[in-house]
Amino acid sequence: MAQLMSLLVQNAILVVFAASFAARLGLPVPAAAVLVVTGALLAAGDVSVVGVVLAAVVANLLGDGAWYYAGRRFGYRFMRLLCRISLSQDSCVRRGESLISDWGGMSLVAAKFVPGVSVVAPPMAGALGMSVRRFVGFDIMAALVWTGLFLGLGWLFRDQIQQVLAVLAQAGGIATAALGVVLLVMLAVRYWRRRAFAKLTGMPRISVDELFDLMSGDVPPLVIDVRGEAGVQVDPRRIPGALSYTLKALQQRNLDLSLDPDRDVVLYCNCPNEVSAAQAARVLLARGARRALPLTGGLDAWVASGRPTSVH
Repeated sequence: MAQLMSLLVQNAILVVFAASFAARLGLPVPAAAVLVVTGALLAAGDVSVVGVVLAAVVANLLGDGAWYYAGRRFGYRFMRLLCRISLSQDSCVRRGESLISDWGGMSLVAAKFVPGVSVVAPPMAGALGMSVRRFVGFDIMAALVWTGLFLGLGWLFRDQIQQVLAVLAQAGGIATAALGVVLLVMLAVRYWRRRAFAKLTGMPRISVDELFDLMSGDVPPLVIDVRGEAGVQVDPRRIPGALSYTLKALQQRNLDLSLDPDRDVVLYCNCPNEVSAAQAARVLLARGARRALPLTGGLDAWVASGRPTSVH
């Protein structure tokens, strides 16, 4: 452990750059903790303040810039791919949409502090057509706020952190193993939460073919598009005849949505596991819908099947 701390002091700028860059790429690297420890080292005068801040900002800009370009180049489907590999995949698209819609460019700042969304905001900004100059400006601001906050915490609590580091140095391998166990526990808890949430929304679905057949019947189902405003802006297509109600709107008690007890309701989104559609279906079932079903694969599956679409 002592050798590790010596290595951190000697290569603090490189370590901060590597940890920040990895975190921006979405890897489970405790970059915030690295910055806090580095803040304590800054207080001791062992590390260059300008060098550390510059390294963190450049790393943030490079990592976020890569996702921004991918979002601009490949659009909404790329964000869905990111969410599928995220530990918070069930909510990252929806939360990313909400941030962009409510905060605009400042969402890049807010996203730094929202787990599961920090990797989604840059490609979302690219997909929605944010200019390069505006993106770079807001991303530099976000990087400075994020870096300054955690370096400041390390500086402020430098005495306590130095004591912890001293204990860790004496404990050696045991402390290293303990830190590893803590990290594994954190990852396990997040994975368990995701699995539990998946079970919560594990309700019957309807396929594209089944929906198409129902739409040709005597009593066609009520079809509802629950995508957020940002998702609709990226892809304005929709299933013909579908009503547009966001999940948030459907959850409002004062929403006047007449539900025919003899008519099925089909809901769709463009989110992993159809989670927004599943949550909306549960809301409508509680309000008296006879049958409310999420569409398997969402709008992407409908489009991929060659079925017709209209434009919002």
